[in-house]
Amino acid sequence: MNAQEYHFRFKIAVVGDGGVGKTSLIKRYTKGSFESDYIKTIGAQFSKYEKQIGGDQIRLIFWDIAGQNELNFLRPSFFRDSNAVIIVYSLEENELGRDSLKHISDWDQDIEQYCGEVPVVIFANKIDLVDEKDYDESKIENLLKKHDCLKFFKTSAKTGKGVLEAFNFIIENLYHKFKELSQSL
Repeated sequence: MNAQEYHFRFKIAVVGDGGVGKTSLIKRYTKGSFESDYIKTIGAQFSKYEKQIGGDQIRLIFWDIAGQNELNFLRPSFFRDSNAVIIVYSLEENELGRDSLKHISDWDQDIEQYCGEVPVVIFANKIDLVDEKDYDESKIENLLKKHDCLKFFKTSAKTGKGVLEAFNFIIENLYHKFKELSQSL
């Protein structure tokens, strides 16, 4: 399909600490697959995906931004022109999980600095590794309000739980926002 044939094109930045499952979530959504071997993202990588909503063809580009601090200097260029951002943190009950939850505020500061006001959702990933009924949502609910995020989703790149719903939510949010804008012009 030619670029002119797309009704909408959206760039969605996917951010979060290293090892939280950003790449795996994107692969689960775009390809329906999961790879258990961890491969560190260097800098950023992007995935293209096409979707149709309401008869409109949409071109999505997911920018998977590396979470390692040594690559901070690259972030401004990776965030540029993002229409929305997904912040991913890990539900693992270990240092990675605790730190990735704490760092949501840092990621939100980057979003404000480099993207301005764009829709933001949070993916609480690796729900398959915790007992869901024991999961306390109060911390993430407070972060949602504090940072004015749209919503959060419990996801598992491994099992696929919540992945379609989570990605479709932010994509449909963008679609309706931009569709409304295009009709008012």
